[in-house]
This record gives sequence, structure tokens and C-alpha cells, in this order.
Amino acid sequence: MPELPEVEGVVRAFAPEAIGRTVSDITVSDIVIESKAQGREAIIKGMSTADFIQQMKKMTIVNVTRRSKYIYMNLQKGNNDYLLVSHLGMSGAWFVVNSIDEVSELKFRRHIHVIFTMEDGGLLVYSDIRRFGELRLLNVEADHPPLLKMAPEPFDEIAHSHFLDLAQLPKYAEKPIKEVIMDGQVISGCGNIYATEALFKMKIHPTRKARRISLKRKTELFYVIVDILQESIDAGGSTISDYRNINGESGGMQNRLKMYGRKVCLNCETDTKSVRIAGRTSVYCPKCQR
Repeated sequence: MPELPEVEGVVRAFAPEAIGRTVSDITVSDIVIESKAQGREAIIKGMSTADFIQQMKKMTIVNVTRRSKYIYMNLQKGNNDYLLVSHLGMSGAWFVVNSIDEVSELKFRRHIHVIFTMEDGGLLVYSDIRRFGELRLLNVEADHPPLLKMAPEPFDEIAHSHFLDLAQLPKYAEKPIKEVIMDGQVISGCGNIYATEALFKMKIHPTRKARRISLKRKTELFYVIVDILQESIDAGGSTISDYRNINGESGGMQNRLKMYGRKVCLNCETDTKSVRIAGRTSVYCPKCQR
């Protein structure tokens, strides 16, 4: 799943290509239409496909930002403001092209689910191989309350104290630290990849209970996470399988990862082990991480 750095990369590339452009028409794939007809929320969330298409027509994109792992597109139509929230799920990707043929990889061309045709003739294309992503049209952020529960951005001044305050609450104190730092209400945007990297750097076992980590070590861990997220942003994110930027380019952070996906520890050459935490496979070094 794309994490904060990957989404940031998409936003930085997408914003200058999308801002100021107006939607002329929308095409939705048959599989999404059929899924919605059967009562399943496939990609277009919170409204019918027909309503989404009708409401999105004539929308002008006035800004594109990131919030945690979400893409926020601020829209205007007449005198009204709207918010299109996009989550990439496991394998979502945006492409800005003039024709579908410009989506270079076949696997993405085969799984195009929403095409926004712009008034200038260009296309904003959303492809999603596994269809776990979402597009949600809102009047304001508060219309979808779960968005309001996200932790502050990790680079914000208040994020550190927010993390420490929540980590000591009973609901988090007894959880494995890996689960805690992957919780978007505790730290925004840190998923399996960067949690794995941060815990390895700190030499902390991923199953260690949060209460068994000192305040000093929690503080150090928080800033290690922030540093790793920033490093990945600078490297264009991690392309593990299906992450692509809007021009189809891969990231470079995967070449810098020290533990995620490793079979052998780079520090001590011990075979790594894995454990299931919060539904995700957590790789660690049994010798270095305690």
C-alpha cells in the first residue's frame, strides 16, 4: 500500500498538471458500475455512480494536497466548493495523459476504472489493479468523520506530543509497538514499510509492547520515523510492486531499505524472521532487534 512518501510524490507531480483544469465528462468502468449495482462500494464511495458522474461534471480543480495517505482535490463548481478525496488502496495509480495509450504499463491499462475527460481534451486517469482504492466526493472534510480522526502530519510541531499522548493510553499501551506506529490516528502516513525500517534502525522488536518502551526511546523512535519518511519523499517513494507516479515512473527508496523485504540482516548477516502484526507481515532481525 502506498504510504505517505508515495502519496506525496503523486501529489507533487499531479498538482501542476491538474490545477486549473475543468472536468467535461467522466467514464466509469463496467466492473465498478456492476459492483455498485450489486451494493458493493467499489472505488466510488458514498454515492451512486450516476450521481458521481453528474456532480463531477464542470468541476474545476483549484488545489491538490496530501493529508496522511490521502490525496485531497479541492474543487469548485459555480459558487460552491467541494472536496474529492482519493485513496490509492493497495495498487491505485493516477495518470495524466492525452490518450489511454500513453498509460505505458499494460497492467495499469487493463485496470482503468475512472477517466476524467477535461475540457482541454486531456485525461486524468485512475487505475486500480486490486480495486481497494477510493474516490469520495464531499462538500467538506467533516462529511466523512473518519478523516477527522487522522493524526497530525508527522512534520507538524504538535505531532510528537500527539504521538506520546496516545501511545500511553491503555488502548495503545498494551499493543505491539509496530501496530501502534502503523495506526493513522497515532502517526499519519507510516505504514508497514517505514515502520519496519524505523524499528530496525532503533533496534526495537516489532512485538514489544508500547508500554515497555521508555519515553526517551519513544521520542527517538518518532523522530526516526519522521527522518525516514522525509528520506523516502526525497527519493521518490518506494516501488515495491504497483506504486507509480503519474508519469509511470518508479520510486527509488526501495534501494535504500535496510530491513523491509530482506532475507538476511545487513548488520549481522543473521537470517531475518517475520511475524504477523495487525494483519501485516513484519520482518525483523532476531539478533539486532530486542
